[in-house]
Amino acid sequence: MCADAEISSSCVADERVVEDELNCGANVLAAGQQHRWRLLDDSLWILRQHSEKADPALAVLRTLFDQPRWVDPSYLYDDRGSDLFEEISQLPEYYLTRLEDGILEREAANIVATAPVECLVELGAGFSKKTRHLLREQVKQRGRGIFAPVDVSPLALKGSRDPQQEAFPEIQFEGLVARYEDAIASIDVELPTLFVFLGSTVGNFTRVQFGHFFHQLSSNMGPNDFLLLGVDEVKEAAIVERAYNDSRGLTADFVLNAFDHINRLTGSNFDRAKMEYSPFYNSQKRQMEMYALPTSSQEIRFPDVQASFRWEEAEPILVEISRKFVLSSLLSQLQFFGLELVQRHNDRQQWFSVLLFRRSP
Repeated sequence: MCADAEISSSCVADERVVEDELNCGANVLAAGQQHRWRLLDDSLWILRQHSEKADPALAVLRTLFDQPRWVDPSYLYDDRGSDLFEEISQLPEYYLTRLEDGILEREAANIVATAPVECLVELGAGFSKKTRHLLREQVKQRGRGIFAPVDVSPLALKGSRDPQQEAFPEIQFEGLVARYEDAIASIDVELPTLFVFLGSTVGNFTRVQFGHFFHQLSSNMGPNDFLLLGVDEVKEAAIVERAYNDSRGLTADFVLNAFDHINRLTGSNFDRAKMEYSPFYNSQKRQMEMYALPTSSQEIRFPDVQASFRWEEAEPILVEISRKFVLSSLLSQLQFFGLELVQRHNDRQQWFSVLLFRRSP
């Protein structure tokens, strides 16, 4: 749950470039890609193009003027958003994290033994708490390795780096501050890699984004690469609805915080006091839809580009979706992206699956 606009100004202000590292790259990067990256912080790399930021207001307006209006869910993940999601993942209603963590704790040894890789690349890593089960087995079974978490939040990657380096000094940490597609295209195809994509984050993709993601991923996987995918399955609507509308209101704060982030990036004037969170389970599409609704009309202005629109009372802006999957259909679909199922692991209720794939010849 990645772009220039997602990197908060506070994090960019902390950037430092180490002169003797300018022409070097992280050990996970292909030689032809290393020039695109620079050192942001100890063991954290960022694309050089982030120094030449496109106008974030234009990026936001391109979707806000769509019909119906929506914003890219990447705006959820500024520093505050990353912290809020970490809190949400610990809530009893949010079953996804608990179930997936239990599966990984139980099956990590089996997964790592089946995927004999040198590197783990975690996409949308956040604080990488669940991935520790895999890293522990990597050390136990192979004695060393590389861990390359990918996230748009430098704060999250720093929060992952320090405990990982303390717990697993045998594992080399190489964090990549980037979108999925930029990181995937930069990984050395000759390095045996396990791509880790947990939390059913795949459910945040639209149908079109889903196809683009798996086409790019499979096209950039080497012959010795694997994919570990966490998938939330279709279940009773009430269970899903509670997971995305918690009693403490953290999810509401998380979703609406995206507009505070947009305000900081663009100078716009979304008023949090005049909007509310509106989640909806679309049973036909098998997905949660998370909207922001204004409680009264607002004139939203983007002064940097001299643009505005009237956000009418109760007019929804879609912030994020979370699709739920029929596993048999998903597995059939992924075959056409050249992904061959190696292992399937479930919780006892079969609400959640962790799937291990390899790239088909």
